[in-house]
Amino acid sequence: MHDLSFMKNTLLEPAERPGNINPNARWLSGEGAGSWFEIISHTNKLFEITRFNPEGIPECASFFECLSDEVFYPEKPYSIVHLSHCKEVNVIQENKRFVFIREEKIL
Repeated sequence: MHDLSFMKNTLLEPAERPGNINPNARWLSGEGAGSWFEIISHTNKLFEITRFNPEGIPECASFFECLSDEVFYPEKPYSIVHLSHCKEVNVIQENKRFVFIREEKIL
């Protein structure tokens, strides 16, 4: 068994995903908190990203521009990484970092 004592204040992924959270959404653990992130592609550079609290309540939703020259595919495996919030979201996919910057707030 792994020593997880360093994560004592980190909110791990809930055992059950709320019913309104898309199966493609990803969990990001944080200190005393955590969030679900859902990414929907509109074009190769424009994405709709919604952040939900652990219970599935939307906290923010915006259109984001992907700053990477690479193409991000939300249907392929990826991980949300720190620092991610309602203005900037960082993602790792196939060992590449994608940075999304908020363009227009929806919620």
